[in-house]
Amino acid sequence: MPRAHWKGELAALVRLAVPVVLSELGWMAQGVVDTIMVGRLGPVSIGAVALGNALFYTPSLFGIGLLLGLDTVVAQAYGRKDYDDCHRWLAQGIYLAIAITPVLMILVAAASFGFGRVGITAEVATPAAAYLRILNWSILPLLIYGASRRYLQGVGQVKVITLTYVAANLINWGGNWVLIYGHFGLPAMGVRGSALSTVIARILMAVSMLGFAWRYERKRGHPLFKHWAGPQLDRIKELIRLGLPAAGQITLEVGAWNAATLSAGWLSPIALATHQIAINYASVTYMVPLGVSAAAAVSVGHAVGAGDKARARRAGWLALGLGTSFMIIAGIVFFIIPRPLIELYTHDPAVLAVGPSLLWIAAAFQIFDGVQTVCTGALRGLGETSAPMIANFIGYWILGLPLGLILCFVLKWGIYGMWIGLTLALIVISSILLLRWHRDSEKLCAQASLQT
Repeated sequence: MPRAHWKGELAALVRLAVPVVLSELGWMAQGVVDTIMVGRLGPVSIGAVALGNALFYTPSLFGIGLLLGLDTVVAQAYGRKDYDDCHRWLAQGIYLAIAITPVLMILVAAASFGFGRVGITAEVATPAAAYLRILNWSILPLLIYGASRRYLQGVGQVKVITLTYVAANLINWGGNWVLIYGHFGLPAMGVRGSALSTVIARILMAVSMLGFAWRYERKRGHPLFKHWAGPQLDRIKELIRLGLPAAGQITLEVGAWNAATLSAGWLSPIALATHQIAINYASVTYMVPLGVSAAAAVSVGHAVGAGDKARARRAGWLALGLGTSFMIIAGIVFFIIPRPLIELYTHDPAVLAVGPSLLWIAAAFQIFDGVQTVCTGALRGLGETSAPMIANFIGYWILGLPLGLILCFVLKWGIYGMWIGLTLALIVISSILLLRWHRDSEKLCAQASLQT
């Protein structure tokens, strides 16, 4: 391929990836803002928000995962210039979001009563349960936002997603300040105020995304609600076929890290607070390859829809280079300045004694986290969603998590042991998915060559 074409495709990928990366960082920032804003209340409140978010995100991210099939179908429809089909897929995504919300809310509500039953201390369990029950009301707007966002990404409208998250985080930050500590005559609600602020922000996110989708469709002369498609069972089944493995992969991955959070809760409030701070940093850096992964899914899907299989393969490899390059830099930062990073959250001496070593472990797995994340998106652009689920099951639940529990509780390595086990999991998962992407993309190009 001529160098000019290669550079042009990289530039196009970056233009797509940067707003999506900023959006993923905005998503992560909601939890980070909640953690920082309750930080003045002490390690118990930090731990309560950590546990509440941990249990909330497992079922809610399963719901978001079910909608990831929109990445494939919308991007491929856009690539073959079937714009009305993109619109119809959005409608089916909204129907799916509405259908699964009651089930997810019931699961979250039930989970809010389980903290004390799994050995979490009462001083943490009580505020964590209160936080979770309020946060539960954000599931439907979060899923409507998710469906609308996948649609807008698929049709190349990514900047509006970033604008939405900037506004949502400013609202969440202000809401936390008002509701946690009781300003403007309102009562000080503590961690419950933080949850309520997040619910309000997510409602505004859902309204904003649908508004931008309506504006985009109006500009192209096809008003969104005037031509809104009714439920189509075959399309909803296709979304579930693509999305269920993706949802399973997310649940397995998030569930493993949430198991680590629960394990930290069994150790001590200090271990839990330290774990939460370190995982916040690892999660922030993870948002960058996650955004690149979404851009890879769209770029690969566009190329597949247009029938350009070679460009689809190049898009995946370019995304891998972009995502892993960032993670190498992130790992270096974690290794060089761990203590100042911890001090942005707290100056508690017990937390500062443990935290830097956890960030050193996080530095070791950054590149593997980047590889597995971007590969997952590139494969999704091809329509392959099962391989990441299988890889995550093997890496986390067969190897990494059991090893982490043994090191943590049997060999008494504490929270360090858990993180070492999960690092092994990421090495295994990234290796499996990198080989799978190489094989599937090479096979795609070989098939294209035979057809010509």
